[in-house]
Amino acid sequence: MNRIRLQDRIDAQRLEREALGRRRNRRTVGRRDGVGCEVEGRWLLDFCGNDYLGMAQHFAVVDALQDSAARHGAGGVASHLVCGHHAAHEALERELADWLEVPAALVFGSGYVANLAVVQALLGDGDVCVQDKLDHASLIDAARLAGCRLRRYPHADAEGAIRQLRAHPEGAAMIATDGVFSMDGDLAPLRQLALVARAQNAMLYVDDAHGVGVLGPEGRGSVAAARLGVAEVPLQLATFGKALGSHGAAVCGDAAFVRHLAETARPYIYTTAMPAAQAAATLAAMRLARREQWRRDKLQESIAHFRAGAQRRGLPLLPSETPIQPLLVGDDRAALAMARALEARGFWVAAIRPPTVPEGTARLRITLGAGHDRLQIDALLQALDEARGQLQAQPATAPA
Repeated sequence: MNRIRLQDRIDAQRLEREALGRRRNRRTVGRRDGVGCEVEGRWLLDFCGNDYLGMAQHFAVVDALQDSAARHGAGGVASHLVCGHHAAHEALERELADWLEVPAALVFGSGYVANLAVVQALLGDGDVCVQDKLDHASLIDAARLAGCRLRRYPHADAEGAIRQLRAHPEGAAMIATDGVFSMDGDLAPLRQLALVARAQNAMLYVDDAHGVGVLGPEGRGSVAAARLGVAEVPLQLATFGKALGSHGAAVCGDAAFVRHLAETARPYIYTTAMPAAQAAATLAAMRLARREQWRRDKLQESIAHFRAGAQRRGLPLLPSETPIQPLLVGDDRAALAMARALEARGFWVAAIRPPTVPEGTARLRITLGAGHDRLQIDALLQALDEARGQLQAQPATAPA
């Protein structure tokens, strides 16, 4: 018998990651205070989180969480279809649908689970799911688990999408795309993709995790920013752990599709409901995000200020007008070295390496929030410039 020992396999894979500079290590946050956080005993300015509108610690959001937990408890109790569906979930779904101007919404425990639910409930053997090559891992996994054919097109290439659909004319078809791409920060060509979907009798599904709350009128996201509605985008994903500073997600759109998910999607049926207290906190955050336009205005000003400063310093940012501002480095170890140099100067910026991004495109993923002020952004720009200079001054053979 030549069976492989799993321990041998994982040891070899760990050594390979170490050789490539791709070990992944968790960092422990002790406390947060605005955009500052205590990381393993040291305070850093956070430029890698996704709390774009500064909602995670807002007193109204925290108060809603505590008040609901005191009245209803800390747990979700059961699945939604048993006895776990609470009035707080109902209120959140109703107001979220109203905000996004769609007929219905369905709450899930996370965006990852919601994407699994959508694709698995709608597609199967003989169907095709056509996706952007830079789509989030959850969309890729969803198609694989659904058993449908997964076909991918070059990034933001609507013509590539139509070629893939034409090559697979049988069965049902879905185009699935991020609205805002999580590692590049750019936008999907949603209007062109909507035309492709209509021409090919395919459904367009948009994962708008990083768009809802930030883009479009009243922060309704990338679909609204593209002036599209439920007729063109029958379902879209809104996550709560980004601009709303909470946790969980919802699939929003056509009532018949949403009802089908509630009745058939395994990741919805066979899991415990989100705690009512979390739904109450999300609802409070959503109401703030909807009415407080100044947060989005300040965020856009900060993005413009950061990009202008980076351009003056010759820092190689990828094209993005969203809070996600990637600085391309290329080499994995160089990206790690720059992240360490920034941390030594008091800034927490994540080094993103393959397989999260394509080979040769390691980068610093800098994220901006409404809580950052100009002095902090200017200090980060100076630190980035110094970290780059420090890296360039090192011998090519020096270890990272």
